[in-house]
Amino acid sequence: MPTYSDPHADAREASEAIRGLAHATQHVEDPDVLYPIIGETLATTRRLGQVLDQLARAHQHHTGRATTDDGDPAAGSQLAFETAAALHEASALVDQADTTLDRAFNRAGRIAWQPARDERWISVVFLQGGEADPVIEMIDRQGTDAAIEFLAGWDAGDETVQDALENGYVYDTPPQTPADRVATRDVYALTYSPDLGYVGLTRQIDTPPDPDLLGIDTPVQADAPAAKAPAVGTPAAEEPARGRHRGQDRRDGSWFLPDAIADVAEARGITR
Repeated sequence: MPTYSDPHADAREASEAIRGLAHATQHVEDPDVLYPIIGETLATTRRLGQVLDQLARAHQHHTGRATTDDGDPAAGSQLAFETAAALHEASALVDQADTTLDRAFNRAGRIAWQPARDERWISVVFLQGGEADPVIEMIDRQGTDAAIEFLAGWDAGDETVQDALENGYVYDTPPQTPADRVATRDVYALTYSPDLGYVGLTRQIDTPPDPDLLGIDTPVQADAPAAKAPAVGTPAAEEPARGRHRGQDRRDGSWFLPDAIADVAEARGITR
């Protein structure tokens, strides 16, 4: 707590408070606090300028008592004068910062922060080997947008979300390895590797896709039947986990971990 009478103690407390603020603002999770933080910092800056001027005047007031360590009063007085001048200069610089900070405060006060969106991603479909080949060929011939439109046919909405939640296939970012290529469209992310022969599609968990943008009502057709998306109501669609991904036999793995990589990891005893 400030003493309002002991300048040395209050200076120590102010230093500790600023140190705490510097640590606390390394990661600001709630943008609603930014405006009041700037306001408090602005008030601190204005008071800092006042403190610097007052310290300068104190050095001038006590100049007659100043000496150096070897007892030279003339040199001590000169040092006190130079210290006061530097403190006044610092106060002027703080005043300039105060003007700029005031502009930031006014601009920040006009921002209306929106609630944070859930940025988690869920697995929609993962294909590899012969099932992935037609999609990889589609990417080569028609581009990633066409592949995303085609793979979006596996997205069964809430059923896909529930399936991913139950099996733990939820990610903070679209899963990928250094060997992967990634393309995005609307709420989807396409992850694929022509060299390892797999493709996967994820989407943001709380955002439905735009059917008009993606053309999901009339999806692109792949050349080979192995990559055909199951129609809703068919037996394949009634078992989404096995229909969308490479199976449930590896319970500790990820739908986005290709067998080629998973087999090497298991052989080396690497856990995930």
